[in-house]
Order: sequence, then structure tokens, then C-alpha cells
Amino acid sequence: MHFQHAPALWRDFPALVPGVLLARGLTPDVPVDAPVARYGAAAAERLAAAPESQFPEVQAWRRAFATLGLKPTQYRCASESLLRRFRKEGSLPRIHPLIDLCNAVSLAYGIPVGVFDLSRISGDLEVRYADGDEAYETFSGGLERPDAGEVVFADGARRAHARRWTNRQSGHSAVRATTSDVLIITEALHDTAAQDVPKLVSTLADELRTTWSAEPRTAVLSAEAPVFAC
Repeated sequence: MHFQHAPALWRDFPALVPGVLLARGLTPDVPVDAPVARYGAAAAERLAAAPESQFPEVQAWRRAFATLGLKPTQYRCASESLLRRFRKEGSLPRIHPLIDLCNAVSLAYGIPVGVFDLSRISGDLEVRYADGDEAYETFSGGLERPDAGEVVFADGARRAHARRWTNRQSGHSAVRATTSDVLIITEALHDTAAQDVPKLVSTLADELRTTWSAEPRTAVLSAEAPVFAC
């Protein structure tokens, strides 16, 4: 299996910086309260100084969504949605230790982090413009067809594992209690993304080693080196 972004996305969004982690042998029975609280506190400190709409990480995604014809206040990148909820409620719901940890890191960095169950992906996974015939499964089990030209995470079976780029993941490949092997994707477009994404990837890799004794494989991709072999 390979993960990559289509050449058209590198052409249209040259500021893109994706980070990838592949981790195996994860379990749902580990505590993550301490790191979740630590990253939450970092996010709260940032939010005390300015709302998430003023974060450069979020503003860059808003510009990208506008370029794609999406209303930024209707369709938000995942990190903005998390930050908005965290600011209003003071915490995020607990889902699974890995998701809780990745959400907390996403809050602290202001950058979207997606987690995909590798066993639920068929063939290669590519971030690309949709043809319009891909199948997207909602978290409630419903089926949707992404709009042609929409950015999706599509696999070899033409299943969309995310819609509107960093807006919404699919329930099909969401992490669950039986998940063992995962692909974690983070993407940024802001001015300091080239410095921030490697830091985020390193942070998550350290947490995976500490919490699960895993040894993740990591990479920061570029237009010159766009492919990650899983």
C-alpha cells in the first residue's frame, strides 16, 4: 500500500506540507489522561490569547476551502472544529485512547490530524480531486457520493475515507476497539508549516512510543518526494 497526494493538489496548493505516521500493534486499553491534559492546556493558553479563527494554521485552511468553493464557516477543517468545541466546552469527548491523543495534539498545534484503520483501506490511498462516483460511508452508516472536484481520500476500491479534504472523515475506516494498525495523516498550509509539521509528527511518534511501546514509521512528504510506502 502507498499513500500520496495527487500531482494536481501539489500544483494547486504548493504550500502543502503533509506528515505521515504508520503504527502497528495498538490497543485500546492504555491511559492517555496525562498527555491529553498537557496538550489541552497548551491549546487553552493559545485560545486565551486569540480565538481559533485567528490561528494562522486555521486561516490557511479557510483560504484553501474558499479556493475549493467551500464556505469556510460552513465547512471547517478538523482542527478548527475541535478547537471551536474545546473553546466552548472546555474539553472533548473521549472516544478511543489513540483518537483522544491525536485530537489533543491537533488542538495544541492547530493542525488537522486524521487517523485511519489500515485494515479498512483497500489498495493505495490517495488524496485527490473526486470523480463523483466514489462511495463515502458516514459514521451512522449512510452512503454519500462526494461531489466531482471535491478533495477526497480515495482508496483502490474507490471508497472515500474523507470528504472535503480535512473536513470530515469516514466511519468506514474510523478507529475502533479492534483497530491495531493505523495510518496517521497531518496536513498544513500555513507559512511555518515546514517547521511545524515535523514537530507535530515527532511529538506524536514520541507519544506512541511512550504509551504503546510502538515504533512508528514517519515521513514528511513533499512534491519532490510525495509517496509513503506502508
